[in-house]
Amino acid sequence: MIRQILAIAGKPGLYKLVSRGNRNLIVETVDAQKKRMPAFGTDQVVSLGDISIYTNDDKEVSLASVFESIKTNYEGKEIPLSAKKASQEEIIAFFEKVLPNYDTDRVRVSDMRKVLSWYNILISNGIDEFEPKKEEETETDSQSETETTEA
Repeated sequence: MIRQILAIAGKPGLYKLVSRGNRNLIVETVDAQKKRMPAFGTDQVVSLGDISIYTNDDKEVSLASVFESIKTNYEGKEIPLSAKKASQEEIIAFFEKVLPNYDTDRVRVSDMRKVLSWYNILISNGIDEFEPKKEEETETDSQSETETTEA
């Protein structure tokens, strides 16, 4: 599910991929308005499934894993912290709670604010499945194995 959720540089909020146009993507806002609009090739569009957070042990943790950690720590509810109004210290304390080994040199407070904001947007709109279920993974793996053996 998280692979179909997009962030577009310069535009607030999150968007869900609806369709692909001739030279663009058709996206819909992830909120109550469900406003549709095109995202062109000049827009910097990135799937939340492709985003990772740097850690101290030279590895990266997927954003889906960070969202799962937040979901566990906050019992699947929205975070009572405002991404815009919270102080820098509050944001850092929140992030240390959900990802204690994040790389303090490469992960900026602005990035932490985005993670907080995106999580609240997703939860408030009923999206709480961040990592694919094991059953789905094994089904897609077995399908790809079948396709390769048939070819």
